[in-house]
Parts: sequence; structure tokens; C-alpha cells
Amino acid sequence: MRILVVYASKHGATRGIAERITQTFQRLGMEAESHVAGAVTNLQTSSAVVIGSALYYGSWMKGAMAFVRHHHALLAQRPVWRFSSGPLGVGVNDNEPQPKELGELQQTLKPRDHHIFFGALDPDTLSVMERMVIKGVHAPVGDYRDWNEVEAWAASIVHALAPTGATPSQM
Repeated sequence: MRILVVYASKHGATRGIAERITQTFQRLGMEAESHVAGAVTNLQTSSAVVIGSALYYGSWMKGAMAFVRHHHALLAQRPVWRFSSGPLGVGVNDNEPQPKELGELQQTLKPRDHHIFFGALDPDTLSVMERMVIKGVHAPVGDYRDWNEVEAWAASIVHALAPTGATPSQM
């Protein structure tokens, strides 16, 4: 079984989550690789797909949405999981469903699960304009990614893909 992890990341935090998911799959005996959304051209060799995107103003990045729209027919033939990255701090205060494209993603992908991970904000990776915005909205600076949570979610995917009674190394 081969799992493809596809992601859209602007400053690297979502890429880090995608890479940790891929490493967890590999550690658990799965064949897995991760790629930025715009670099994926062939889904034929993948048995399952995990798609993730950073959230900006409550939306998935354009590259992730373009990937979903372009590959929707093949994605409909595979088990799919989604993740979003981006809330900062220790809680989500926004009552609005995230991502804003949730309805479209749910209908197009029919994912088995969607998980929201907290992100990271490093001012050194931002443009001058982006630094002004985060200062203006008092965005919390730091790395809020919970690696245990990321690895546990990846392990749950491996478990879901395992034939009844099989361990990942027997697949």
C-alpha cells in the first residue's frame, strides 16, 4: 500500500506536518511520500491520499484547492484524509467552519476524516507586510504544532487502512 501526502504550505509549518505524517507512515511500515500540491502529476500509484493545507483567513491555499479540483475523479476512487494547519495559540475562537471550502471539500473528496492542527508563526519567515499584519492583529508568535497529535492521527490512518487483524508491517 502506497500513501501519498500532498500539501500546500506558505512558510513551512504545514510542510513540516506533512513530512511528520509521512515519516510516521514509513515508521509504521507503510510506503509513503510527500509532495507539494503543485508538483503532483500522477496519483495512479497511490492507494490512499492525505491532503493538507495551511489556512489563511479561514481558507485553504489556492494550490491545495487546485489539486483537489484537478484530481477529483481519481481522488474519488481512493480513501482520502484531510488536514488543515493554521490556528495559532491554544484554542480556536472562530465559530466559522474552517476551511471556508469545507462544503466543497466534503462533497468532492468524501474524506474519511478532517483534522485541524495548530500551526506555527515565525516572524523571520514573513514579508514586511505580513509582519505588519500579525502585529496589527496581535497574532501569537511561536510553534504550536503538537507532534504527538500529528503522529497519533497518522497512526490512526494506518490502522484504518490495515486489513482486519493485520498489523501495518503485514500489509
